[in-house]
Amino acid sequence: MAVSVAFAQTDSTSTDSASTSTEPTTAKVFGGLGQYRTFSIGINGGVTSPFSALGGTNDYLNADINLGYGLSFRQQLSHSFGLILDLHGGKVGGNNNDVENVDPASYTEKEFETRFWSATLGGQWNFGSIDFLHRKNSVNFFLNAGAGLALYKPKTTPTAGGELVNYSSDDKYIKELVIPVGAGVKFRLSDGVALNLGYTVNFVDGDNFDGYKRGFPTRDKWSYGYAGLEFTLGSKSKPNLDWVNPVAMMYDELYDETLRQEVEALKGRVSSVETAVSDLKKDSDGDGVSDQFDKCPNTPAGTVVDGAGCAIVFPKSDSTEAGTAYSNIQFEFDSSVLRTSAYPALDATSSDLRSSGAVVTIKGYASSEGTAAHNMQLSKDRANSVKTYLVNSGVEAKKLKVKGYGETNPVADNSTEEGRVLNRRVEFSK
Repeated sequence: MAVSVAFAQTDSTSTDSASTSTEPTTAKVFGGLGQYRTFSIGINGGVTSPFSALGGTNDYLNADINLGYGLSFRQQLSHSFGLILDLHGGKVGGNNNDVENVDPASYTEKEFETRFWSATLGGQWNFGSIDFLHRKNSVNFFLNAGAGLALYKPKTTPTAGGELVNYSSDDKYIKELVIPVGAGVKFRLSDGVALNLGYTVNFVDGDNFDGYKRGFPTRDKWSYGYAGLEFTLGSKSKPNLDWVNPVAMMYDELYDETLRQEVEALKGRVSSVETAVSDLKKDSDGDGVSDQFDKCPNTPAGTVVDGAGCAIVFPKSDSTEAGTAYSNIQFEFDSSVLRTSAYPALDATSSDLRSSGAVVTIKGYASSEGTAAHNMQLSKDRANSVKTYLVNSGVEAKKLKVKGYGETNPVADNSTEEGRVLNRRVEFSK
């Protein structure tokens, strides 16, 4: 896997003003990868060494500088991360010549030369893909790492002299796992061409890259310092994802005059909705009906009103006395809870039933609001409320029969509020 990191960048053009971005097309922050050029091919060349800037053990005292070269293919997946395929070739060499104060007998090999080929797949993280000071990046720093296969053929020269000898007796290439880790800096020459300077250390999973094996387990390595050009392919009308600054893009989107006008228009619509909602909630007389729907404004406080805000006039009961036995029991809308005003009539009914031992049927009714099934259940609940009261007052439950009639058998017109009030009732029959 590869990692690339980018730090500070500079802008290739003057961008101190708040002008809009100079990208070939107007890309959006959340517009997806399709709006960018993301695939690039690079070529590079440089020098190799068996030594590493990271340190570690070495089987030879001196490095021979040899030529290395490479080809890369990179697919950028985001502003900061991409996948990269690297192909490399070249030679690596080292020697134990002309070393003072060192016993030559301690080294069995005088020098080595290894030809190699490698193919690795990894990732690259760019640090510097976001710059708060400039609208477009011109320098990116990166780190990369990966893994792949190395083919190499070492040749050594013994300390006693003689020609280079193949480490592999059959003169075939050795295959080993290789892990490259590197860093570099990328300079923007144009939107599609970049100059790369980098350094990579390649760790081999074996101790035979330089043709010399120690008596204890170690792993060989070689380093590669290079310079190269990278070409980003695709339509020139699309910006190169490597050099895009998301912060500047977001500023451009917010700065866009059309978007600002749309936001202002949206604010106006929201304000209108808030005003309309506020008007709907306004209830000047406090009767529970908003002013927009109140057909009878300024009703006195405490007045019972209907849905239009007009006072409800309740008709008087036909019974001549509130406490008359067997008089109808009235209920509130959609309720089976007994009113306290019904207690005198229920107490008188209970007294008569306990003294006479009569059997009565408690009939529940409902007005016509709601479904027939709901009203049928409501009428039964009302009848059961009356029965419960009478049983609790001493009447035998077996002398009380309960029946619900729903919205049938109205005693008044259900098309008026006054009529519906009368129909919300319980009657007694012997």
